[in-house]
Amino acid sequence: MRQADRLAELPPYLFEQIDSRIRKARAEGVDIISFGIGDPDLPTPPHIVEACKKALDNPENHRYPSSRGMDEFRGAVADRYKADFGVEVDPEREVTALIGSKEGIHNIHLAYVNPGDAVLYPEPGYPVYRISPGFCGGQAYPMPLKKERGFLPDLGAIPEEVSRKARIIWLNYPNNPTAATATKGFYREVVDFARDNDLIVCSDEAYSAIAYDGYRPPSLLEVEGALEVGVVFNSLSKTYNMTGWRIGYALGNEDIIGSLVKLKSNVDSGACRFIQEGAVAALTSSQDCVRENVKIYQSRRDILVKGLRSMGFAVEPPKATFYVWMETPEGDSMAFASRLLDAGVVVTPGVGFGRHGEGFVRFALTQPAERIAEALERMERIL
Repeated sequence: MRQADRLAELPPYLFEQIDSRIRKARAEGVDIISFGIGDPDLPTPPHIVEACKKALDNPENHRYPSSRGMDEFRGAVADRYKADFGVEVDPEREVTALIGSKEGIHNIHLAYVNPGDAVLYPEPGYPVYRISPGFCGGQAYPMPLKKERGFLPDLGAIPEEVSRKARIIWLNYPNNPTAATATKGFYREVVDFARDNDLIVCSDEAYSAIAYDGYRPPSLLEVEGALEVGVVFNSLSKTYNMTGWRIGYALGNEDIIGSLVKLKSNVDSGACRFIQEGAVAALTSSQDCVRENVKIYQSRRDILVKGLRSMGFAVEPPKATFYVWMETPEGDSMAFASRLLDAGVVVTPGVGFGRHGEGFVRFALTQPAERIAEALERMERIL
């Protein structure tokens, strides 16, 4: 049976490959300690679960939801954004619910990219930025994130012929996989670049709530003029340990949000209402659960970084995200990851995030402290 050409052109999805290797090793009896996929091991806070259970008893929540999302959910998103960043958005016109932010990240391309258009994306980066433009006949153009630039793209290095045909520029700070952070000054540069080149700025801020040592990551829309050209994508997945719930949101420019909603109304039926009610509880209740998560991740970060440094690796403690991005000694991330897998330790090779990620591996801080310590002991023995 003949597949569509676009499916044949798709690469294997990175994290499915990692999951496959984990299953194979476990089937062979290997005790795996996985730092591979960024899926929180901590449970969803009980008050969120209870709100969802209660919402299930309401027959109204058994019906089709709106593609844009419930009024209560969009209002909670707007209130949370104002509390966290001091920026007001209109929940009616400038916010939409998503079935997880990945859905919105993909669908924004279908709303704005025509065949031959370019999409500027950070590399190394979340694979969806690179893959989704191809579904529209667009061309994904990588913006290399280099260590010497603090893993910020060099906008001046983008060829003029590429920026002229570009429709979207993607940002992701705090960054996956590098854990780098951005400043308001950098966002200012991007907004000016977008205005000069008639671009939409899409800022994936899934890790904005996970930050350490008193640091608060800025948001794109804090910069004057950003609302004229930009949208922010976020998710409850990492902030509230809700990866399996598939609930996220986009907020920002009214026209861009409207285009995304128009596209979504034709291809999906919206996020489950009872899940949205659980999300409302997450966004409107005390944020102590988020602060507790951050304390746990910071403790894990410190254990891992200290252990890696004791083995001679030059690794910096991240200011945000729950990732540690480490340079490999010989520059071959696949070979290094394979050596660790022999010891039952899984890390993500940087090249899996694009060729500009070669020479690094990513650790996700999704293991308890005792398993991190055990993984470090295994690494010391094999390395």
